[in-house]
Amino acid sequence: MKLEKLYKKAVEIGIKNDLRGKEEIKRILKDEKEKHKKLKDEEAEYYDKDRLSNPFSDSRVLYGDLNTDVKKVIVGIDMEGGEILLTYILNKELKQKIDLIISHHPEGYALAQLYDVMKLQADLLANYGITISVAEQLMEKRISEIERRLMPVNHNRAVDITRILGIPMMCIHTPADNCVTNYLKTTFEKEKPYKLKDIMDILKNIPEYKKLSKLQVPPKIVSGSENSKCGKIYIDMTGGTEGSKEIFEKYANSGISTLVLMHLSEEHLENAKKAKLNVVIAGHISSDILGLNLLFDELEKEEKLEFVCVSGFERIRKKR
Repeated sequence: MKLEKLYKKAVEIGIKNDLRGKEEIKRILKDEKEKHKKLKDEEAEYYDKDRLSNPFSDSRVLYGDLNTDVKKVIVGIDMEGGEILLTYILNKELKQKIDLIISHHPEGYALAQLYDVMKLQADLLANYGITISVAEQLMEKRISEIERRLMPVNHNRAVDITRILGIPMMCIHTPADNCVTNYLKTTFEKEKPYKLKDIMDILKNIPEYKKLSKLQVPPKIVSGSENSKCGKIYIDMTGGTEGSKEIFEKYANSGISTLVLMHLSEEHLENAKKAKLNVVIAGHISSDILGLNLLFDELEKEEKLEFVCVSGFERIRKKR
């Protein structure tokens, strides 16, 4: 599989699993094209043209020729200096012939643009009955906060190593997170958990969560109890990073009773408890593994790949 095809297919899978729907994605891409047309020459020089076809600014080919043949990949949740040097050693000393590094978490200019995908969260909130103007204004504040937090980061540190060593690299973030969000939403709609203990049972029977449970990082109820009724469940596992700290009362007012999340900061959790919401932390790395596996399951319908798994990732192929 050519690197370009792999990249485009990953984006396509992300769109397919995006809860905003294909029509909304088409509108976003159309708006982006109109914006691009209006740019002045000096502005166009710095424009990221991937935005014209890829609505996920945190997922990019970071280095490498798009015409590269990809048969064997090394995949991890975080692929930084150590993992990149390991790839070089595997190729140089052990003749592994790894063609591509795939990181889940963004690096390079994909990391610099991470804040932009957070706009996705406002639309998901609107789907659950939260007024769109309220959702957008709360998210705008949080997006600005994350943008400022990312500004001083040394974004290209890992990518520079891949460039010097001549190893292609890409990151697949929101498309994989969309896969796990959609999968859990569909699973809960089918299984209809009544109490939080039922959510826990569902999660612990999914191989990726079972694996991390054995590593002492199981799903956990952090607000509510096993016998608390689920009520309306909101799954928040996509959109870059945690949303607004002020959104939790709005969740409760819209009829949501239970949040199922990858992770939650202490300040966010305290606000969730004040709003009397149940909160289940499914697990960060386990959810990332599940999202990547779902995406690779779809991608490998086109062509099988050989995987080297590092940095928390394990390739689990199965029919879901």
